[in-house]
Amino acid sequence: MLVKPIHLLPRGATFTTPLAEQLWRELRGDVLFGPADRGRYATDASIYQIMPLGAVVPRDQADLLLALEIARDNHTPVLARGAGTSQCGQTVGEALVIDNSKWLNQVIDFDAAARTVTVEPGMVLDHLNAWLKPYGLWFPVDVSTAAQCTIGGMAGNNSCGSRSIEYGNMVHNVVAIDAVLADGTQGCFGRLERMATGGRIGDIVTGLQGIARRERGEIAERIPKVLRRVGGYNIDLFDCQNPRAYTDDGMANLAHILVGSEGTLAYSRQITLALAPLPAHKVLGVVNFPTFYQAMDLTQHIVKLGPTAVELVDRTMIDLAMGNPAFKPVIEKALSGQPQAILLVEFAGESHDVLLQKLSSLDELMADLQLPGAVVKMAGASDQKALWDVRKAGLNIMMSMKGDGKPVSFIEDCAVPLEHLAEYTSQLTEVFHKYGTEGTWYAHASVGTLHVRPILDMRRGGAKDMREIAEAASALVRKYKGAYSGEHGDGLCRGEWVAWQYGPKINAAFGEIKELFDPRNHFNPDKIVRPPKMDDAVNFRFAPGYQELPRQPKLDWSSWNVKRNPLTGEESAPGTGDDRTDGLAKLVEMCNNNGHCRKFDAGTMCPSYRITKDEKHVTRGRANTLRLALSGQLGNEGLASEEVKEVLDLCVSCKGCKRDCPTGVDMAKVKIEARAAWIGKHGLGWRDRLIAFMPAYAPYASSAGSLIALAENIPLLSNWIKNRLGLAPQRSFPQFKKAFLANARPTAASGREVLLFVDTFNNYMEPENARAAQQVLEAAGYKVHFNTVASGRPLCCGRTYLSAGLVDQAKAEARRTLDSLMPYVERGIPIVGLEPSCLLSLRDEFLNYGYGEEAKKLAQSAYLFEEFLVNEKNNGRLQLDLKPLSGNKVLLHGHCHQKAFDALRPVQTVLQWIPQVELSTVESSCCGMAGSFGYEAEHYEASMAMAELTLLPAVRKAGKDSIVVADGTSCRHQIHDGADTQALHVARVLALSLTASSVTTRSD
Repeated sequence: MLVKPIHLLPRGATFTTPLAEQLWRELRGDVLFGPADRGRYATDASIYQIMPLGAVVPRDQADLLLALEIARDNHTPVLARGAGTSQCGQTVGEALVIDNSKWLNQVIDFDAAARTVTVEPGMVLDHLNAWLKPYGLWFPVDVSTAAQCTIGGMAGNNSCGSRSIEYGNMVHNVVAIDAVLADGTQGCFGRLERMATGGRIGDIVTGLQGIARRERGEIAERIPKVLRRVGGYNIDLFDCQNPRAYTDDGMANLAHILVGSEGTLAYSRQITLALAPLPAHKVLGVVNFPTFYQAMDLTQHIVKLGPTAVELVDRTMIDLAMGNPAFKPVIEKALSGQPQAILLVEFAGESHDVLLQKLSSLDELMADLQLPGAVVKMAGASDQKALWDVRKAGLNIMMSMKGDGKPVSFIEDCAVPLEHLAEYTSQLTEVFHKYGTEGTWYAHASVGTLHVRPILDMRRGGAKDMREIAEAASALVRKYKGAYSGEHGDGLCRGEWVAWQYGPKINAAFGEIKELFDPRNHFNPDKIVRPPKMDDAVNFRFAPGYQELPRQPKLDWSSWNVKRNPLTGEESAPGTGDDRTDGLAKLVEMCNNNGHCRKFDAGTMCPSYRITKDEKHVTRGRANTLRLALSGQLGNEGLASEEVKEVLDLCVSCKGCKRDCPTGVDMAKVKIEARAAWIGKHGLGWRDRLIAFMPAYAPYASSAGSLIALAENIPLLSNWIKNRLGLAPQRSFPQFKKAFLANARPTAASGREVLLFVDTFNNYMEPENARAAQQVLEAAGYKVHFNTVASGRPLCCGRTYLSAGLVDQAKAEARRTLDSLMPYVERGIPIVGLEPSCLLSLRDEFLNYGYGEEAKKLAQSAYLFEEFLVNEKNNGRLQLDLKPLSGNKVLLHGHCHQKAFDALRPVQTVLQWIPQVELSTVESSCCGMAGSFGYEAEHYEASMAMAELTLLPAVRKAGKDSIVVADGTSCRHQIHDGADTQALHVARVLALSLTASSVTTRSD
C-alpha cells in the first residue's frame, strides 16, 4: 500500500541564493537548501560525499517541469535521484538534486493484455509488484534493494537482480521512456521505427546512427560479450547481430540508450516496462560447499539445470547473519555442517512436481560432483522468502562489521564468464592478501557477477590500496574477457575505467553521445564522460582532515569502538577512556546509506518516515545529519545544534532501527545523548520537567487523582492547563489511581519465587494490570515479591528521565534499582516486568551506564511477564488452568520495544494457551503515542498519522466482539483515543481466562 505523506513542518526558510528563492516562490513541493538538507543529499550508498547546490522535491509532473525550467534558466546542473541507494556515487554531485521518491511515484498506465505498465520514476519496485500482484504479473528485475529502490534509479543504472539469468537486465525490460532533454524538449524514446524523425530528437537519432555505423567494428571488438555489462552507454543497441540484443527481434529501441546512462542524457518522467507472469511455484535448493573455490567452480554445472537464480553467500556473510537475531534462525535452517559458502539455487515454473524433480536433479548433480548430501531443500514458500530476505540484506549485513575498516565498493561488479569464475575469485583473493585484507563475497554466481568488497580503512591508507587493488582486478577482468562494470554502474568509483574498458574510440563516441543529448553538460555532470579519478580524496565521505568534534558523552559507547582484523575477522574487546567518546561516532558511521530504513513492509523502522516520506525523518537521514554534526560540518555545536534537534524531532525512540537496521544503528540511544546535549546548553522546559519527574510526583498525584479527574471535566480549565504546558487539547490527563504497591505484600506461597517489577505507569495509573499479573503468577504457584523498598517511593527504571535527556538522574534511578534488586538476582529470583519500555530498560539502557557486571547480571535475570511464562513452560515449571473466553477473537498489537527485542512471540504464545482462541496480530509500526510524544501539541498530528497507518484501521475492523491486546501503556492510550476501544494487557486476558470471565473492550 502506498502511503500518502503528510506535511508536519513549515516548507522552508529564508534563502540566500536567487535560485533557491525562485524555486521557493514558484514550486509547490519542498525546497531544501539548508546545510543539513544539502548534507542529507550529499551521499548515497558509496564512499563519496559531494555537497549539492540544494534539493527540490516536486509535487507532480508540472512541478517537475517547472523545476527543470528554473534550473535551465539559471544555468544550474540537475541530478535526478530516487532512493539514493547507488553504490558508486551516481547520485551525488554539485548540482540541484531533484528527489522523485516522495510524490512522483504513481502508476500512469497499465495494459494487462500487453503486459506493460507505465510508472513515474519515483515508484518503488516492491510497491509496483504489490500493485501488479492481483493481476498475476510482476516486474522481474528483482534487485536486492527492491523495498526501497525506485524504477527511475533502476533504469538510470541498468539494474539487474538475482534472476537476470532468466529475465535479463533492466535494459531488456524497458519498453519506452518519456523524457525531457536539457533544452526542455520533451519526447518519448522507444522503438526506433515508431519514433518521430524530425526536430531535436530526430537529430539525435541521426547522430546516434552515424556513430554506430562508424564504430561498428570497434563495438564488435571492445564491447564485452557477457550479459552483465552496464558500463558506459548502450552504443551496441543498433547492432542486430549482437547476441545481447535488447529486444526479442533485435530491432533498436532508443529508450535503451537512456537505460544505464545514469541520468546524464535526459530526465526520465515516465517509464514503460515489460511485465512477466508470476511463477506459479518456486523451490529452493541450498548447496553447502566445504570450500569457496568449489562453490565458484561448480556453478557452471549448476546453471545447466535451468535455474532462475544461483546466488552466493560466503562464510563472512553467514557469520554476520548468525550474529543478527532476526537472521540467525533463518540462516541456520539453510546450513549443513560448517560450509565456507552456500549457493541459493532457485527453480520456478507452473508445475510444483516438475520443480521438485529439478531439486532432486540438483541433489544428484552434487553427488556426482563428490558432494553428496550438500543440498538443503526448501519447498515451502515462507522458508524460501525468509532466506531470500537474508540474501537481499547481503550488503547491509556485510557493512555491519564494526571498526574503521569496512567493505568498500569499487570492484564489486566485475563480471567474468562462468568457466573462469573460480580462478578469477582465487586470484583476486591473493591480491587482497597482498594488501593485508580480505574480501567479502556475495551475489549473482549464475551470471558470473560477484559483489566482492575488500575491507579497507578509508581514513588511513585505504585510498592507495583501493587504487592498486582496482588495477590488479582490471588486469584479471581483461585476462578473462569480462566486464569491469557488471551491475551497479560507473558513477564516481568506476567512471574513469570506462575509457580503459572500451578503448579511446568508443570512449570518444560516448563523449559524442553526451554532446548530442546534453551539449551544455546540464544533467549529472562528470559521470561516464569526463569523470574524476576514483580516488580523488576531495570527493570522499571521510575526506582529508575529517575529524570528530571533542565531546563528553553521557552514555557508554565503547562497544561500538572496536578494532577488526580484516584477515581473521577477529574483533578486539572495547576499551575505556576515549573509547566511550569515539564509539558514538562509530555507531553513527555504521550507516552505509543503503536505505533499508526506507522500506514500507511490516517491519518496525521509521514510522516518522512512513508518514512524511522526508529524508530527514528516516534513520539514514538522521545518521547522516548526526555524522555531519559530530564532525563539525554543521558548525561547532555538535549534538546540541538546532539541526540535530530538528532531525530527531519526530524520532519516537521505537528502537525499530536497533533490530531492523542490518547495521544496527540505534537511533533511540543516540537521541538520549542528543537530548542530554541540548538541555545541557538550553535547559529544561516545564513540560519536559512534568514528564521527566513523573516517578517523583506520582505518589502525590495518586492521592489527588480525583482532583485531576475533576480538572479534566472542566474544559476551560483543562484546555488552559494543556495550552500552558504545550499539551494537545485532544488528549486527556493521565488517570492516577491508588498505588498498587501501597498495599502489595509478598505472598505466602512456598513455591518458586519471582519478583514482579511494577513500573510507575502500572502502579499509579493501571494497577489492575499488576493485580492481574499477581493473580496469574500465584495461580501458577509462585511466591511473588515486589519492587518496594523499606522507605521512599518504589524502584523505577528511569525511562522518563531518559526521554528528557536527564541521564544523570536516570543513572541514579538505575543505581538505586541495582542496589535493591541484586540480592534477588544473586538468589536466582527472576525479575518480571509488565511495561515493555520499562522492563527492557533493565536489559538495554542499564548496560550503558558503566555499572559493569551488576548490570549484566540484572539484564540476564530480567523478563517481560510473558517471556517469563514461556520460559517456565518450556522448562516444565509452569501449570496454568486456562478456560475459554466468552469472546475468543483476539487482536494483538505489539509494543515497539517488544518487536525490537524479538519479544512479541512470547505474547503470541501465551495467548494461544487459551483454549479456542483465534489470534491475529496487527502488522504495525509504532502506535504513535510513544510515551509523551503523542501528548505534545506539536506532535499530535504526527502521532495520529502513525496510528492510522495500520493500527487503528485494524482495531476498528476487528469488531466489538474482539479482545484487543496491547502490553504498552502508550499503545493502550492511543487505541482508546483513536478507536474508542479499551485494549488490555496480556496479564489481564490471562487472568480473565483463569475464571473464564467475559470481556468488554469497547468504550460503549
